[in-house]
Amino acid sequence: MAKTDPVGAQRPNYPIESVENALRLLLLIEQQRSVRVSQVSAALGVAVSTAHRLLAMLEYYGFVRKNPESKAYVPGPVLVRIGVSSLQGMDVRSQVRPFLEELSREVDETVHLVVREGQHVLFLDGVESQKAVRVVARTGLSMWAHCTSAGKALLAEMDEDALVALYPEEQLPTLTAQSIASRSVLFAELESVRRQGFAHNSEESEVGVGSIGVAIRNRHDDVVAALSVAAPLSRLSGHRFLNEVASRAKQTVAEIARTLP
Repeated sequence: MAKTDPVGAQRPNYPIESVENALRLLLLIEQQRSVRVSQVSAALGVAVSTAHRLLAMLEYYGFVRKNPESKAYVPGPVLVRIGVSSLQGMDVRSQVRPFLEELSREVDETVHLVVREGQHVLFLDGVESQKAVRVVARTGLSMWAHCTSAGKALLAEMDEDALVALYPEEQLPTLTAQSIASRSVLFAELESVRRQGFAHNSEESEVGVGSIGVAIRNRHDDVVAALSVAAPLSRLSGHRFLNEVASRAKQTVAEIARTLP
């Protein structure tokens, strides 16, 4: 019987070893989300130098990127874009899109649909404000979850054991001087998120930008994504930030929940 690959297709009669190793490496990254050169060497059964060259080539083309803090390799921007392309037709995006458009019209700010991928969040969709000064939609971008309001809203839905497993180190990577830099501070903020029902971000992912994030659930109360409203910080402050925008965002996710399967 012909050997099949991980997705069930018949294995080619004349596989190209270098291509196969690169594809096996991508599958390994999909499964583990973060790999080191030594892990790649052991998993693929190749020399450390070969594993390093494979990673270097994938990094050059944007399929992986090297985490400057841990030195491990994680999914790169090209893989993220491919993932977004494949998700364009998914039900959650198509079903949520009208709600994003309506909320953006009502508050006249940029609204995003976000999912979590490990320590990162992926921006699946976005509807921009019509104002001249606005936050540009981040569709297709991947960012540290703890540096975004949507990411914090999703992290707040996890239990403590899962959070400790996700963040084994006290020190966290940052994007700006305002980013949360430690696990203890993050966990304390997540408690606040749980109490108030939404997360906020003040220049933690980008200087001059603020946002609020709310988790999206389906009708069975399963968390499937998050919604965020982003704007120049000068417009997301005081009463409007804590009441009008956050309240309307929470109403929107409640409306979404009634439509999702």
